[in-house]
Amino acid sequence: MERDAYPHHLAITLRWKDNDVYGHVNNVEYYSFFDTVINDFLIRAGGLDIHRGDVIGLCVDSQCTFKQPLEFPGVVDAGLRCGQLGNSSVRYEIGLFREDSEQPAAVGRFVHVFVDRVDRRPVPVPDGIREALEGIMR
Repeated sequence: MERDAYPHHLAITLRWKDNDVYGHVNNVEYYSFFDTVINDFLIRAGGLDIHRGDVIGLCVDSQCTFKQPLEFPGVVDAGLRCGQLGNSSVRYEIGLFREDSEQPAAVGRFVHVFVDRVDRRPVPVPDGIREALEGIMR
């Protein structure tokens, strides 16, 4: 998938600590980038209140395929789209791009189930979030 296959983008500045002893960004950081682009989108576009809202999203599945290394210094362009939207769940599709490439350095998926903050039982995707996600459907 090329960069323009993802309707939402977030620039994430790489940090010195992201690199590992092999001189490239460690694989665990890619999942942090996924979390960052998704939650930034949910908060800004969907109105998710991560501190006091009645509904939260729990990750129930994630996967990453590594294609080329990322390395500090640099900026990662995290592309996001909604691959599937259910009653209480959503599957995000993410592409992480180097500044100098239209092909992704990594691609992944991440599934949230929206639940009641207190009892952790599934609830329908809140209207504001659903509307925002519909805007980035593939």
